Amino acid sequence: MAMKQKQTIIISLAVIIVLLLLFGSRMFYIIRPGERAVVFKTITGELIKDNIVGTGLKAIAPWNSLYKYDVKEQKSEETMDVLSKNGLSINVDVTVRFNPIYDRIGYLHEIFGTNYVNRLVIPEVRSTVRQVTGRYTAEEIYSTKRSEVEASIIEETGIILEKNNIEMKALLIRSIGLPPDIKKAIESKLTREQEALAMKYVNDRERLEAERKLIEAEGIANYNREISASLTDRILTQKGIDATLKLAESPNTKVVVVGSGENGLPLILGNY
Repeated sequence: MAMKQKQTIIISLAVIIVLLLLFGSRMFYIIRPGERAVVFKTITGELIKDNIVGTGLKAIAPWNSLYKYDVKEQKSEETMDVLSKNGLSINVDVTVRFNPIYDRIGYLHEIFGTNYVNRLVIPEVRSTVRQVTGRYTAEEIYSTKRSEVEASIIEETGIILEKNNIEMKALLIRSIGLPPDIKKAIESKLTREQEALAMKYVNDRERLEAERKLIEAEGIANYNREISASLTDRILTQKGIDATLKLAESPNTKVVVVGSGENGLPLILGNY
């Protein structure tokens, strides 16, 4: 009886070992830091979207499937040719940094699968860049409204990716390239505009200075008119007397002839 039990145990262990050898790779998984996983139940056809598998050693039934996702920040660099509002071809280099939203990878897997970068991220980035650049002329994209173009691309790309369970960390426009002749024409126009602005500044400054001098001159003229109107003969005579008294009190030698000056004012002769 003991021998029979022993044989049963041995056979059971052998079966278990065979099963592990055959299905072990489908039963045990190691989920590393920066990874998450989603399980699909083959028999029932259910995708476990709201119970995301975290890090560590995980075991599942061998008839089920487990899909790993890298949830660390990723980067994609794209170079594309787009058309401006006025139909000119523009070369744009874009870098987008993103990662799947950790607790939403089940929903991401259901629609796009593990190849979501090529099925979702890259096409949406390309589509948004084309849509936004199509609203502006080549000159606006290259110079006057470049920051506005970048802001629109970032905002609209972020919205569409978030709706599809992707968090966009950043979107950078590395360069915007135009055909050489168009670029040269735009740069020449911008140079002329800057020169015109500089000349306008000089003219405005000179005009303001002329206006300032005119106002100053008018103020002086008004002051002199007011003073002249207020100076009567009696006031002038009194001012002359006051001045004569002060000079007479000075230690310098002089001769003061009282009443000999014009209008009867004292006449002061110089030093002897």
